[in-house]
Amino acid sequence: MQAIILAAGMGRRLGELTKDNTKCMVPVNGVRLIDRLLGQLSQLSLNRVIIVVGYQGQKLINYIGHRYDDKLKIEYADNPIYDKTNNIYSLSLVKNQLMEDDTLLIESDLIFSDRLFSMILDNPYPNLALVAKYESWMDGTMVRLDGDNNIVNFVPKKAFKYDDVDHYYKTVNIYKFSKAFSQHKYVPFLEAYCHALGNNEYYEQVLRVITLLDNAELKALPIGSEKWYEIDDVQDLDIAETIFAEDEEMLRRFNYRYGGHWRFPKMLDYCYLVNPYFPTQQMKDELRSSFDTLLTEYPSGMFVNSLLAGKYFGIRQDYVVVGNGAAELIKSLMEDSDGKMGVIYPTFEEYPHRLRTENIVAFSPRNNNLKYTEDDLIAFFSDKNIQSLLLINPDNPSGNFIGMEGLQKLIVWSRELGVRLIVDESFVDFSDDFEHNTLLSNDILSANPHLVVMKSISKSYGVPGLRLGVLASGDTELIKWVKKDISIWNINSFAEFYMQIFGKYENDYKKACRQFIAERRRFEVQLKQIPYMRVLPTQANYFCIELIDKYSSTELTKLLLARYNIMIKDCDSKNGLKGRNFIRVSVRSQEDNDQLISALKELA
Repeated sequence: MQAIILAAGMGRRLGELTKDNTKCMVPVNGVRLIDRLLGQLSQLSLNRVIIVVGYQGQKLINYIGHRYDDKLKIEYADNPIYDKTNNIYSLSLVKNQLMEDDTLLIESDLIFSDRLFSMILDNPYPNLALVAKYESWMDGTMVRLDGDNNIVNFVPKKAFKYDDVDHYYKTVNIYKFSKAFSQHKYVPFLEAYCHALGNNEYYEQVLRVITLLDNAELKALPIGSEKWYEIDDVQDLDIAETIFAEDEEMLRRFNYRYGGHWRFPKMLDYCYLVNPYFPTQQMKDELRSSFDTLLTEYPSGMFVNSLLAGKYFGIRQDYVVVGNGAAELIKSLMEDSDGKMGVIYPTFEEYPHRLRTENIVAFSPRNNNLKYTEDDLIAFFSDKNIQSLLLINPDNPSGNFIGMEGLQKLIVWSRELGVRLIVDESFVDFSDDFEHNTLLSNDILSANPHLVVMKSISKSYGVPGLRLGVLASGDTELIKWVKKDISIWNINSFAEFYMQIFGKYENDYKKACRQFIAERRRFEVQLKQIPYMRVLPTQANYFCIELIDKYSSTELTKLLLARYNIMIKDCDSKNGLKGRNFIRVSVRSQEDNDQLISALKELA
């Protein structure tokens, strides 16, 4: 067995990183791609490694030097016209060597699990292409397989159809060819293809022609959940460095993203705080059917969107303002808040982060369950000379909840003291009896202009990608000020259309919330069986959990991510929970929740 590495390309899309180096010289987490690859190959029993160089080829040769002489016999071939040809020409330069031995063919811009080489070599079939199930980040050559994993077609970019992605696999660009296959099939077709169509083509196109034969003899080997990435640009590099980082560094890299985890489709995100049962497929189909129009048309301004939001929640237009997510509205609201604000810790820290430390009057419950009532708040804040009080209800991350009777008591108390009461009820629709727990009512808002209600539409409505939130108050001057403070086109057409059609799906939404509550109860029973956990009661779509044995919150968070690709929230960074060993785990679908339970039990 020999290995051939194609490393002649210029890698223009990597910009400054390949200004003076070929792509395989780019470091990933401090290790150059070529060193990682040669290190992996040195663990195999290979007769030789042939590297086809081109752009900055001599620099690559000098860098490799003799460092691998005791493990690998390395030879080089030069593509002097790398800037006028493509990889089919690079491979044609070593076609004679290709026919001399069984071969591993590898592209040099890859990073992948050490397991991939053993997978392809241990498989008895002589001619294999490693493939991965299609994911949205993938580009380039796709293949379709039959039931026996024969490659029945190579799909070029021009023939790619998004309707067919469920049937596509991406070539990992690691192949195993037998000597006979190279001699009798690949090289003859390679020569004919280059002669007919030139050298500015891809070597996979030769494989595409071969698969049209009745006895193509080329199979695919799906790699399952094994890690790999192809690095073509700086974002690819960033993602690759995240996927292949060590435990602590991997966690740090995920945390600084603040979302965008769809780029990591194999990861199960338990920081994700949304409803797994809404929107329905029919609602998504309706949004999809209007995609072209919504993409190419301007959204409406604030007047229309506040009208839609009022219709959405059954409140007056002049009582509500729509935000590009609740975060935009939080920023405006905090900037309009004067004096001292009462804040309950631990909390959702987007609010206090917008305040000066000296303007925060902090309350922390004096119990291990992070529980507090309206009476606790009234007793603590009555003599604190605050101008406003912030209540996240249900609270994040504790899940503590004050019901309607307690809220009414807080409303009366705050009105009598002249305190603005800010209630964030983004998670209220996850609470038991949720239909009767909202403060978004004309009667309540009209009678209490000191009351401000915030609601993120991302959470219980399951659409965080739309970035929607509302702020409502009977204080119409406040609403007018916020409307002026934010952009007139602050939400996009997809978010506007979603609000427009929601009414048709309101019954489905209520059904989804009830379905969620049932799954939360089932999930809670499962979590309480994990011996090293103490699960706090919740009315939200997450559980705050104290680790009472075996692991610290940071240890368990790193372990779940590194070993199971599951991400949970380590609450050690939250004010009020530092050093107290709490984590937060969201509630997802039954299938996902069972996967987390299985991992937690394995770690018991």
